[in-house]
Formats: sequence, structure tokens, C-alpha cells
Amino acid sequence: MDAQKRERLRRGEVIPACPLALEEDGRWAEQSQRALVRYYADAGAGGLAVGVHSTQFEIRDPRHGLFEPVLELAAREMEAWPQARDMIRIAGICGDTESALREAAYARETGYDLGLVSPGAFRHASDEAFLSHCQSVAEVIPVMGFYLQEAVGGRRSGFGFWQKFFEIPGVAAVKVAPFDRYATVEVLRAAVESGRDDVALYTGNDDHILGDLVTPFRFGDKVRYFAGGLLGQWGVWTRRAVEQLRAVQRIRASGEGLRNWLEENVALTDANAAIFDAANGFRGCLAGILEVLRRQGLVPSRRCLSSNEVLSPGQEEEIDRVRREHPQLTDDDFVRENLSRWLE
Repeated sequence: MDAQKRERLRRGEVIPACPLALEEDGRWAEQSQRALVRYYADAGAGGLAVGVHSTQFEIRDPRHGLFEPVLELAAREMEAWPQARDMIRIAGICGDTESALREAAYARETGYDLGLVSPGAFRHASDEAFLSHCQSVAEVIPVMGFYLQEAVGGRRSGFGFWQKFFEIPGVAAVKVAPFDRYATVEVLRAAVESGRDDVALYTGNDDHILGDLVTPFRFGDKVRYFAGGLLGQWGVWTRRAVEQLRAVQRIRASGEGLRNWLEENVALTDANAAIFDAANGFRGCLAGILEVLRRQGLVPSRRCLSSNEVLSPGQEEEIDRVRREHPQLTDDDFVRENLSRWLE
């Protein structure tokens, strides 16, 4: 991995999880997909994750055949769009070890810097089996570990697992997204005890984003912070997310203004509950992300590849409510000013 990018990853960046843009009839909306990459770059995001949950795992289904085309388009756009050239490129890596190695090799050949390794295929496997899988992928492309919440296909990974995970030389980062305070603390403690200061820690806890970012995780005489976030929530209102992260980084240095950001954390959690459909077990989370982007004109529809991925009853009204009650979280003006340029 490029040393400059690795240092930026360690210092902390906003990394959106890239949604998949589809036309109302289900066709891939390539120009809107390009517009999303341009939007994230111009908003100040330091990286982009493609082929992850927000991009819809179904892109790998042979019926759609979109895994390679979507990764290639995003990589080309990150190379071509001036503000995107320095973005950290992260590819989602899924499936059993054979499939994951193919995806890792393709991602590396296409110019991606890191592979975010999904635990989905190892949900019921032993820790040893999943650790061996991660080690194999890390021999092909630097790895970002992924503690995915069980509600959407993740696995429980305790302190002992993370102790051994941090021993893998090819690990460059971890996305911590169990949506669980106890589990989150276990990963941070394992990171501290490992002494792996070179491994960047990123929050994926969409239910506690700013709380994670401002919190000093102290164990003994050592402290670690989350460097930044790789989040589905940051796939919308990204300009504000960048402003929030930079402000939090200043607060961590000075200690001033902490109370205001803890209040903002509550507002962002409230907004995320609506967009991610927490009330219904996150069933409408992909459609919720796309609905926000559709309203801004960045994608043509909230259509997903799976017919099961739709807004839940009442979810649209909840999105209306959080937009009305927390307008400071949105970046509608920024999108409105630039949309026509991104869609060219």
C-alpha cells in the first residue's frame, strides 16, 4: 500500500460505503454511479469503499454480473476525476476463501489499496477458520478487518479472536461495526494490547458515530482513538460528515466543545435510525440510503437488485422527520450547486 495513503488512513478520513445506482427499471445507472464518486471526492472524502454492503452483495450474482464492472468504473473515475485521485480505494471482499482470493486479486489488479473482508461466509465457522481465511486474503491485498453486526450477517468475534487477528502482518485497518458497546471495547483493547499502532481503527457503528470518534479508549497507560469512519451513513450528507470529522479531530486535540458534539451524536443517531430502518431490524437500510440520494438527484431511484430491499412502512415519513428536525446534518445546498457538473 502506498506509504502516503497508509499514513492518511492512520490519521483518519471519511470513507463512504458506495451505494449502487439503478434506474427505475433495474438497469445499472452508470452515469449516476460516476456522479456518486465525484460527489464523494468533491465533498472531501478521503477514501471510498466499493463492492460492500451498501453496493449490494447481489452485484456478485451471475444474473447481474456487476461486481467487476462496478469496481472498474469506480476505479477509473477515481483516477480520472481530479479531486478523487488521492482517495484510498477499498474493495469489499466476500465469499469463501476461493471466491475471496479471486475478488482480492481482481481488486489489486484494478488499483484498489485495501480489501475489506466480509465475515458473512464464516458466520458459523470457528475463529481459526476465519483467521486462516483473513491471512490468505492478506497475502494478496492489504486487509481491513470487519466486525459486522450479527443482524445483517456478521459473526460474534470475541477478544481472543481480535488478539490473533492483530498478529496478521498484512492487516492495515479494522472497521468496527458490531453496533455493540461491549464488542467495540473488546476490539479497541485488543488493538492497544497488540501494540499495532500501524493498524488504523475505523468506526462502522452507524448508531454511535460521533460518540466513537470523540471517545478516548484508555487501557492502562495507553489510549487509542478511532481514526475515522467507513460508514453507510456517510454515503449520504458526506460534506457534513467531513466537516464533523475534522471538527472532532480538533476537539480531541483541545478538549473544547465536547458537549456540543455529544448532542450532535444523538441527532446523527436519530437520523441514522430512520435511514437505516433500525425499528425494523435494518431491513430498509439500503433503500433508505438510496432514498436520501434520490431526493438530492444523485441517483435516479431507490431501486435495489433484490426485490426484498425496499422501504419499510413508515420509513419514508421518518426520513422526512429527521430531515426536518436535524437540517444541520444535510448537505443539500452543496449537492444542488454541483449536481449538473457531476452528472456530465
